[in-house]
Amino acid sequence: MTTEQIFFYIGLGIIIFFYIRKQWRARSITNYTPSEAKERVNSGSIMLDVRTAGERSSRSIPSSLHIPLHELKLRMKDLKKYQGKEIICYCASGSRSINAALQLKKAGFTAGNLEGGIASWNFSNR
Repeated sequence: MTTEQIFFYIGLGIIIFFYIRKQWRARSITNYTPSEAKERVNSGSIMLDVRTAGERSSRSIPSSLHIPLHELKLRMKDLKKYQGKEIICYCASGSRSINAALQLKKAGFTAGNLEGGIASWNFSNR
């Protein structure tokens, strides 16, 4: 085996490790269907849009908060007033929102994820 092949397999192993680790951690986040999320919001949960401002300008969930994923760590203090409530994160498809929910959980918040993102929310409202 050449040196390049060894480095390739080491790099591939690292990527696979972090992917599996993320998937394992994501199992601790509750995923909600759009109807379940609506029930949770009616019971006091908060919806958090982690998409970019451009994405949000085309469509968003009414009364949701907006903090893009890339700003979440810096703006965590903006969410302190919701510390006692569940924050359900959403994005376009549900991928970025899992990352946001994991960050919130690590910071001590109760966090969930809208399964399928705003695409599923829009589909369920037709």
